[in-house]
Amino acid sequence: MAMGNQIRTTVLMALLTGLILLIGQWLGGRQGMLIALLVAAGMNFFSYWFSDKIVLRMYHAQEVGPQDGPELYGMVQELCRRANLPMPKVYVIPQEAPNAFATGRNPEHAAVAVTEGLLKRMSREEAMGVLAHELAHVKNRDILIGSIAATMAGAIMMLADMARWSAIFGGGHRDREEGGGSGGLGLILMSIIAPLAAMLIQMAISRSREYLADATGAAFAGTPEGLARALEKLGAYSRQLPMDASPSTAHMFIVNPLSGRSLMSLFSTHPPLEERIARLRGRRFSDPRTPPDAGPPDRRGQARAMWDRLSGKE
Repeated sequence: MAMGNQIRTTVLMALLTGLILLIGQWLGGRQGMLIALLVAAGMNFFSYWFSDKIVLRMYHAQEVGPQDGPELYGMVQELCRRANLPMPKVYVIPQEAPNAFATGRNPEHAAVAVTEGLLKRMSREEAMGVLAHELAHVKNRDILIGSIAATMAGAIMMLADMARWSAIFGGGHRDREEGGGSGGLGLILMSIIAPLAAMLIQMAISRSREYLADATGAAFAGTPEGLARALEKLGAYSRQLPMDASPSTAHMFIVNPLSGRSLMSLFSTHPPLEERIARLRGRRFSDPRTPPDAGPPDRRGQARAMWDRLSGKE
C-alpha cells in the first residue's frame, strides 16, 4: 500500500510537470514558463522556510516541554524513538475541537501541534495514533512534497493569468494571423481549465500523502486500531465542534477542519474518513460486509454505534 501511494504521488507530480510544459509552451512560450516557475518557486521557498512559524502563531500554539506537558511530550518522545526521528518541538493549540498537525521544513526542524480538545477527548492509544500519523508526515517529508506541488500549481495559475491577459489584449488575434494557436477563445478556455486541473492534481497528491501517513503512522504506533478509533472520533467531533481554522491551512490537519463546509469531496485535501478507517483495518471501503479475518466480527457495528453516539444521534 505504501509503495502504491509513492508511485501515485510520482505519477501525479509528473502530470503537474507535463501540464506546466504543455501550457507554458502554448500560452507563455519558454520565457513565460520560466518566469512563472521562478516567481512561484520564490513564493513557495518563503512558505517552505517560514510557514511553520506563521501557522503556529496563527493558531496561538504554546510550546510545551517535559515539565509542563509530561504525558504529551513523553508520547512524542517514545514515537520518535521508534521511528528513528529527532525530537520535534511540541505545541498545544487552545481550541476545543480535537485536531492536530505537523509542520517544519525537515525532520531536524519539525513541530507537532495538537489541540486541547484532542488531549481531553482521546485515550492514550488514540492520541498515540494521531501523533504517529503526524510524525509520519515528518518522516515522509510531506511538507517538502507539498511545497513542490504548490510551486508547480502556482506556476500554472500564473501562466493561466498570462493567457487571459493575452486573450484580452489581442494575443489570440495575432496567433490566428500567424497561423498558430487556438485564438482568443482557446486562450480563455485554457486559462480556466489549466488552474482547475492543477488544483485537482495538487489535491490528489495531498490525499495520497494522507493515506501514506496513515500506514506509516500505524507502523510507528505498533497497531492501526488506535488511529482508526481516533479518526472515528475526529470525524464526529468535526461536526459537533467546528474549528476556527483558515482554509489556507486546512490541508495540514489530520482531519479537515472545514469538512462540514465542504461542497465537493473532489476538491478536498483529505480522503474520505470512512475509507481511511477501512484501510487501516484491512478492509476494502466498498465491501458491504466485514470479512471474517478483518478483526472482531462486530467491529463495524461498534464503529457505527460510536459515530452515532458522538454525533448525538442516540
